[in-house]
Amino acid sequence: MASSDIVVTPVAGRSDLAAFIGLPKRLYAGHRGYAPHLDSERREAFTPGTNPLFGHVEVQFFLARRAGRVVGRIAAQIDRVYLERYRDDTGHFGCLVAEDDPAIFAALFRAAEDWLRSKGMKRATGPFSLSINEEVGLLIWGFDSRPVLLSPYDPPYSGARVEACGYAKIKDLLSYDYDVQNAPETIGAKLMARAGMAGRVKVRTANMKMFDAEVRTLVGIFNDAWSDNWGFVPFTQAEIDHASKAFGPVIVPDLAVFVEVDDEAVAFIVALTNLNEAVADFNGSLGPINLAKLLWRLKMTGVGSTRVPLMGVKKRFRNHPLMGAGLAMMAIDHLRANGKRLGKTSAELGWILEDNKATNNIIRSVGGVHYKTHRLYEKAL
Repeated sequence: MASSDIVVTPVAGRSDLAAFIGLPKRLYAGHRGYAPHLDSERREAFTPGTNPLFGHVEVQFFLARRAGRVVGRIAAQIDRVYLERYRDDTGHFGCLVAEDDPAIFAALFRAAEDWLRSKGMKRATGPFSLSINEEVGLLIWGFDSRPVLLSPYDPPYSGARVEACGYAKIKDLLSYDYDVQNAPETIGAKLMARAGMAGRVKVRTANMKMFDAEVRTLVGIFNDAWSDNWGFVPFTQAEIDHASKAFGPVIVPDLAVFVEVDDEAVAFIVALTNLNEAVADFNGSLGPINLAKLLWRLKMTGVGSTRVPLMGVKKRFRNHPLMGAGLAMMAIDHLRANGKRLGKTSAELGWILEDNKATNNIIRSVGGVHYKTHRLYEKAL
């Protein structure tokens, strides 16, 4: 059908926001790789007053309708922290969900691109929902893999529809399935011994009595380790504080691991309980009954799957031929041992840039199996 019968308008008011949040539940219901977000979490994420990201990111949400029926959505974003760092007049898109119709995709991108042009942007990249530190990329492979916290789901048709709108690949992001119960022990300790570091290295888990300090340590390592990565944008302090509270229920102290050299934390890895497994049958609702179910699943019956969204080694150690891999492997070993003891069955490790050969090689060497790929796109405006 022609795009002339499709009307795209900015999201205005609570009913539009509810429609924006609810669309993927309607379109993706029954898809094996999809689990709905909690509606309350999405409202918080998409509301300026409750998400500190809006302190430096300007966002416009759009809905596409045909004959009054919502058939698609998209967000257009401008990140001031990104622009201050890269100065390349690049805006972003995200939150892309639409019926399998090229006219709908074209209308959505036209609205987002027009908005970005009106703000002086000359290039669009994405999807970032809503930033590179949140949900990133469009799923192009691994559609039937398990739904995992902060790992976007997209149906098989979306990639071709995006490319038909003039978007080309920038980067692919790889995610790995890690068998916590059966993965082998790494050679991390041997590498550190060969580097002459025996006795100077120790591994510890997070001290929840010093939670704020531990978060600052983790973010400090992350910002140092990732600062040269493609598209890196540092967390603001407000975002750090917000994330610390938001992810509190899915943080397991024994699955937040630091590696210290001479009592300085120089590497870390953290696995979060896979909330998507716990809420997959809630259809986005967190009423009293579902809340009770969630607490029971998190505290009593347990959730077997986890996601490792963050891992890093400080640059001055990472570039050493032995210590970079050794520190990372020691962190993974400790995480695996603790996860196995806690009854965890699997972890998603990722995402990792496809051209980050060192990290991809480490993950494959410790038993990670590539099982999911997300893609980032760009287009000149």
